[in-house]
Amino acid sequence: MEQTQDYDDNLVMLLEVLWGDGYLSPGGDHETALILDGLDLRGKRVLDLGCGTGGCALFIATEFEPDVLIGVDVEAGVVEKATANAMAVRLGDRVSFLHIEPGPLPFPDDRFDVVFSKDSIVHIADKHALADELFRVLAPAGVFAASDWMSGSDAPPSPALLHYQELEGLGFGLASPNVYFSALRAAGFEQVSYLDRTAWLAARSHVELEDLDGRLRPAIEARVGREFLDHEVEVWQALCAVFDTRELGAGHWRAVKP
Repeated sequence: MEQTQDYDDNLVMLLEVLWGDGYLSPGGDHETALILDGLDLRGKRVLDLGCGTGGCALFIATEFEPDVLIGVDVEAGVVEKATANAMAVRLGDRVSFLHIEPGPLPFPDDRFDVVFSKDSIVHIADKHALADELFRVLAPAGVFAASDWMSGSDAPPSPALLHYQELEGLGFGLASPNVYFSALRAAGFEQVSYLDRTAWLAARSHVELEDLDGRLRPAIEARVGREFLDHEVEVWQALCAVFDTRELGAGHWRAVKP
């Protein structure tokens, strides 16, 4: 699905109002901790793939104490915001952010012990090519730990799902959990596991819709204008519809490079 909208200042502001400073996807610190549950990152080299405005990376740097933490994103504007956010909380010497181009990652083989990602792989259409890159940049015994949004099945998208993607306009490359399993295993990963989080995210999206068109509307509309907010309310209505039918899903992934 072609990208027709950027993570510009208006969209970033709206998403951070809903999800917390530095977060462009739902769940905040709590969901980030769940993705990394049971992993010891102390002294490790960590890549945050699709870092957005840096919320996950700054939380990980503070709570998990990695030795190296690099966040990358294909949108220059959010990388600039992430860097400013790190400086504002005095973590600029422990976390770095890099604007990259789509395609192969600009890192040597075996560079990282952990690759983390939160709800960004949905924007990458070729899951097999990505899994190969993840495998390449991870050191032996390295771990891929991520959450992502997915299609609920391998069936062709319904008109409702296509309508949501068109409204959202963020360039989704949706694939089913089956495709993720296939891509990770084909790349060479072992211990591939998946935790379904669709029910949680569906319920949360309904609350967000109520907030956007209710208690948060006056403050957000004052900053972004009525037309922009009306569009986003329409996006959330379409989002809730496809979560309710499970045509859109979400979950946590974990895989290990042998």
